[in-house]
Amino acid sequence: MTVHDFKGKVALVTGASRGIGRAVAVALGRGGASVAMAYAGNDAAAAEARALVEQAGAARAVLLKFDVSDPAACARAVDEVVAGLGGLHILVNNAGIALDQLVMRQKDEEWRRTLDVNLGGAFYLIRAAARPMMKARGGAIVNLTSVVGEMGNAGQAAYAATKAGLVGLTKSVARELASRNVRVNAVSPGFIDTDMTASLPEAARQKMAEMIPLGRLGSAEDVANAVAWLCSDQASYVTGEVLRVNGGMYM
Repeated sequence: MTVHDFKGKVALVTGASRGIGRAVAVALGRGGASVAMAYAGNDAAAAEARALVEQAGAARAVLLKFDVSDPAACARAVDEVVAGLGGLHILVNNAGIALDQLVMRQKDEEWRRTLDVNLGGAFYLIRAAARPMMKARGGAIVNLTSVVGEMGNAGQAAYAATKAGLVGLTKSVARELASRNVRVNAVSPGFIDTDMTASLPEAARQKMAEMIPLGRLGSAEDVANAVAWLCSDQASYVTGEVLRVNGGMYM
């Protein structure tokens, strides 16, 4: 297992109470970062995740409960992290929802909510984080997009639209912030073995695996390893990229 050096760095990870977000927070904590773990609602899962990050070796691990679709809450969260932990060097926008429905049946409020959380949340946090990162003349931002945003999927028009939008956001902000040594990249996971896929029937999981050249679903750690690398100094010349972690499902 590769451990990147994040000593002296402060990270904010959204959707950090479980799944990919939790694995990312653990990976950053393992490198010695101070990690602010944002989550929306599950207090028990968040407390469990915080304990894992502390056990991994984080300098500090703090919980922030807020809705990323609220611009003011995002600004406050960044201010709290900078004031409480001494700066902000890493932002990982992982929080997201999937209100899946065929396009003809998608309700207006479902469409708007998906855009507000998945795309709006990333935008609001990037906007807030840009100032302290530019002032420090350095930083790393990673947005979690999806293979669905690249190839589409029936019944996921809203989700796919937001994830595709994150790619455009990533590339545009990468161009804006590069002169201040702030790198902005995206990671695009494929089918990942999480709580959501664990509840699927075995036949459905097998069908998913058959679509993947490597023949298996990915793990949250597979994605977290890619995110940690992009946040590290080893990726100091990488910006505006979309790193696929999908087992070859989409090339």
